[in-house]
Amino acid sequence: MLDYIVNKAPVYLLVFARCFALLMTTPLFSMRSVPRTAKVALAGYMSFFLLGIVDFSSYMPFIAEDGSFSLIYILLILGEALIGVVIGFYITMIFSAFSTAGQFMAFQMGFSAASTYDAMAQVENPLMGQFFNFIAMFIFLQNGWIQKLFLSGLNNSFRSINVLSLITAQEGLVNFFFKGLTKLFADAMIISLPVMGTLLLITVCTGLLSKAAPQMNLLSEGFPIMILVSFFIIYLLIEPMCEFFINSFAGGFNQLQNLFLELGGHIK
Repeated sequence: MLDYIVNKAPVYLLVFARCFALLMTTPLFSMRSVPRTAKVALAGYMSFFLLGIVDFSSYMPFIAEDGSFSLIYILLILGEALIGVVIGFYITMIFSAFSTAGQFMAFQMGFSAASTYDAMAQVENPLMGQFFNFIAMFIFLQNGWIQKLFLSGLNNSFRSINVLSLITAQEGLVNFFFKGLTKLFADAMIISLPVMGTLLLITVCTGLLSKAAPQMNLLSEGFPIMILVSFFIIYLLIEPMCEFFINSFAGGFNQLQNLFLELGGHIK
């Protein structure tokens, strides 16, 4: 195994750069609690298994015959790492839709000040955003999306896209991420709309009643009511929300595959 890797060292490093960048930016694996040694080892094994099916013939004119490093080769490594970052960042955007939906709900429920540290995003996240992050993580693991990402998605990315195609398709890549950001906020609004709409009606009703009977002080009593109603709505809609999560992951992976096919058409 080691002799094979040494003989294929220039190509192996290119494969390793993409795999390692993907691991460093993909949710779950990008957490600080995952040891850096484990990430390097996993990327190394993934690169070894993918080495036999990778076609980097378009890179051969830029790789020296003796395998020595050059400025062009270093740029190729950086380009492969950028492709891994692009894939991992898009998967992170899918997760961010669920976290953003939780933030919308938390703001309306009065939980916006109650924040916890999100180990996946490595930022402070409201409680509801963390709650939906955990649900999305469990669905991501249960439905085998990790296996699809690393066994199918990564394999297809090596078959259809390389640094040269990435350079010639910059406009398509930018449009892809703009559409992804638009879908992020659209999905977050769809997930949070039942709770936010109901809480808006409750807020309006309590405001009108407090004007009609100021001595009741309904606005101060409205927060417990909104919290209880919010959790009741989430309890009723948790199954459709999980189905929406699954469809979001499936749609995100299909769009990522379509991006590979589109950029793959630019490979010369």
